[in-house]
Amino acid sequence: MRSRNRARRRRTVARMTIARYPSFVIDCPDPQALARFYGEILGWEVQDPTGEQDEWVDLQPADGSNCISFQRVADYRAPDWPGQDRPQQMHLDVQVQDLDAGERAVLELGATKTDEQPGESFRVFLDPAGHPFCLCRAEDSERMPE
Repeated sequence: MRSRNRARRRRTVARMTIARYPSFVIDCPDPQALARFYGEILGWEVQDPTGEQDEWVDLQPADGSNCISFQRVADYRAPDWPGQDRPQQMHLDVQVQDLDAGERAVLELGATKTDEQPGESFRVFLDPAGHPFCLCRAEDSERMPE
């Protein structure tokens, strides 16, 4: 019994978290505009941690538990999705209760629906700076805000 407990403790220590609260930073031509776009989708607030909203903007929920940052890039070129001339490198997936209602809302905010729609439980859009993102049908309604 003792050796099993020691082995369990060693596994726990080996899996200790190195870092917490990752922040995703998205390159774009207009950080303020793109932060407002995603802020409307997620219900998060635009923050200006540096006082330089033209160069860097953070987007956070009221509890500060997460962060997506947006940074201005000179000569920004949008990803070419689904092509690979300028690969997307990353994208956001966000959950919605109703794909049709979510689609109407993001289109009204300035998103573009892509011609390529590879699945039935999600839809692919481009944000105003051309980054792909997906609206995914929520499988677990308890994870969705009211």
